[in-house]
Amino acid sequence: MRTSRLLVRSGLTVAAAAALPLTLASGPAAARASGISVSTTGSTVSVVTGSCTQINGSWGTAALLTSGQASFSQGRQVALSGTASGQSAAWSGVSPGTYTVVVMCSRGDTAGTQSVIVSAPSTPTISATASPSRGVMGGLGGATRDYGTVTMAVGGALVGAGAIAAAWFLRRRSKPYRL
Repeated sequence: MRTSRLLVRSGLTVAAAAALPLTLASGPAAARASGISVSTTGSTVSVVTGSCTQINGSWGTAALLTSGQASFSQGRQVALSGTASGQSAAWSGVSPGTYTVVVMCSRGDTAGTQSVIVSAPSTPTISATASPSRGVMGGLGGATRDYGTVTMAVGGALVGAGAIAAAWFLRRRSKPYRL
């Protein structure tokens, strides 16, 4: 009984794992219907497609429409360029806003339509920061506090006294008959 349950569970897992790549590859229906890919970089909008064929030396035309424009002829039109595997077009100096990109192939059909949002360029903010008045405090005395002259003199005296005591101890140890 346990073996059959285990086999049923593992069979279902294997079936789900086999179906996952097919599900991911197919994508949503809306994404498959559009044969274009639109991207923005700063104030440049670009479109890429592989749906058009070349007729009389022309791949087709792409248009960038603002929200107030309703037809393909009203938009900023750019001729597609590229190869049989992919064609592209780009618009530069596009002001911030929402746009629609439409690609018309040379045979008269629409390769796809997609909306894109062009964001305002971000300007870097410059802020002044206070720099240390005395630079980096390294070397003797540490890097976190200024201990002052008296503290440094006492520390030097302790180091000197330690050096004299160590020399006296080592000298006394080498001659055991002395006091």
